[in-house]
Amino acid sequence: MLLSTEQGARSREQFPEALRLATGPEGTAPCSLLPRRGFTLIELLVVIAVIAILAGLVGPMVFRSVGDAKTSAAKAQLELFGLALDQYRLDNDYYPSTAQGLEALRSEPTGEPASRNWRGPYLRKPVPLDPWGRAYVYRSPGETNPHGYDLVSWGRDGKSGGEGEDADISG
Repeated sequence: MLLSTEQGARSREQFPEALRLATGPEGTAPCSLLPRRGFTLIELLVVIAVIAILAGLVGPMVFRSVGDAKTSAAKAQLELFGLALDQYRLDNDYYPSTAQGLEALRSEPTGEPASRNWRGPYLRKPVPLDPWGRAYVYRSPGETNPHGYDLVSWGRDGKSGGEGEDADISG
């Protein structure tokens, strides 16, 4: 609130000691009453140390979750492929051959076994790569399932076998 010149003069006369203590040289505010600007070096170092500790604790948990998410995504995609392959078999009496591959779920395949009653596409979108950017391995008849098919993602390492995130995921 601004005081008129007359009111300001009257307050100076009534409280001269308070005015002298509250002002610095030439009527300016003393340094102790000015707001601080910025942070001290110690404050900055403490904040950086806290952030580093939190990153060290949280970082590994986040990256572990990324690997688990990719594995879960691969399992979900394999499950969807399995449903589409079963529908294909119901319509055509056979699973697509290894040569026909998973593309037989998107467009009518050529070659043997012939698709007798193809009612596709059995997948709405093109066949995706696995979460690690490689094609799923499809074999029909399968080595593990000789009367059906084998459908596998070889995991992060792209090789058969492995443990953890490198383990094979089959559907």
